Amino acid sequence: MLTVDEARTRILADLKPTPPETVALAEAWGRVLAAPVIARLTQPPSDVSAMDGYALRAVDGTLGAALTVIGSAPAGHPFAGRVGPGESVRIFTGSVIPDGADGVLIQEDAERDGDRVTVREAVQPGRHIRRTGQDFAAGEAVIAAPRRLGARDIGLAAAGNHPWLAVHRRPRVAILATGDEIALPGEPIPPGGIISSNAHALAALVRAGGGEPCVLPIAGDTVEAVGTVADAVAGMEMLVTTGGASVGDHDLIIEGLKRRGLELDFWKIAMRPGKPLVFGRLGAVPCLGVPGNPVSAIVCAVLFLLPALARLSGLPAAPPPVAQGIAGATLPANDARADHLRARLRIDDAGQLVATPFPVQDSAMLKRLAHADALILRAPHAPALPPGAPIAMIRLDTLGI
Repeated sequence: MLTVDEARTRILADLKPTPPETVALAEAWGRVLAAPVIARLTQPPSDVSAMDGYALRAVDGTLGAALTVIGSAPAGHPFAGRVGPGESVRIFTGSVIPDGADGVLIQEDAERDGDRVTVREAVQPGRHIRRTGQDFAAGEAVIAAPRRLGARDIGLAAAGNHPWLAVHRRPRVAILATGDEIALPGEPIPPGGIISSNAHALAALVRAGGGEPCVLPIAGDTVEAVGTVADAVAGMEMLVTTGGASVGDHDLIIEGLKRRGLELDFWKIAMRPGKPLVFGRLGAVPCLGVPGNPVSAIVCAVLFLLPALARLSGLPAAPPPVAQGIAGATLPANDARADHLRARLRIDDAGQLVATPFPVQDSAMLKRLAHADALILRAPHAPALPPGAPIAMIRLDTLGI
């Protein structure tokens, strides 16, 4: 069986980013930038005031000096003249500093009487002035690519005068749940059947990873039913199946897709939960088969699907980030498979992150996974650890899923 790292490397090996497309700035949040954003203007375009007050020559702004107010320059309405000796211009935050002025007497330090203003705090040259290009200059790359765009990036792109941005197309991911026993939420449940949670959970995870999910109808337990999915995934960036990947008589994913041209890369990973993981290619479409147990499906998606979505979206692909903490309970010695223990987190009195695994780690217990904050990582053959021992973990509460 492959290790988790070996499997992830093979999954990511041939994945390519989706091609770029141009979207309106208002639609660019969460998308991955495909080309650097180059500022189309200089910001600020002129020297401007950082405060409300009076623009003047700093040499005239001595304590107690009285100056004549010769005009006003609200933001967006620059003063057309020049500030001379003994003169000042009323300005506001964002106002262009008039010619001849090199200082700002802020409103709190000024005493106004008609067209005269008295200095109550000496003015320093250049203070309270935002210089031309202080933020960025025209032609400067203000956002590097690739990058998943957040609200701050959108604001910066807007300030750089970009109404449109080049971003990678969202990866399209087909999701197929299999099994005669499953029904979608709200549908009649067959005798002995269960509700399929995996398709919805995986679709949500695909959205969280920047992709566009397409949930296919449930495939029954026949090789023919599974095989028909081949006709529905042309043009997709990936097919994710759930269930039907183990060793039972009705685990038909591999057989059904092989009849339609699946080239199997590997099957079975030395991990828990999620041992029966399948990966291959159906023509040009990569196929990832996760187990049917809901916890196994989601853990496998965290470890393999999220990095795949990152690469397909144009980002560097990497394992989920690993955090450090201490064990909140005794951890037994591990066997030959890497284990991923669902755990709750707390901060102890010393400020340390404490991860306490749930006492039962059954891969069908979805509620415990939903309530978990982290997956404690246990290497193959790891020795038993006492409470307080250092541990590594994947923090689910930071992944946006």
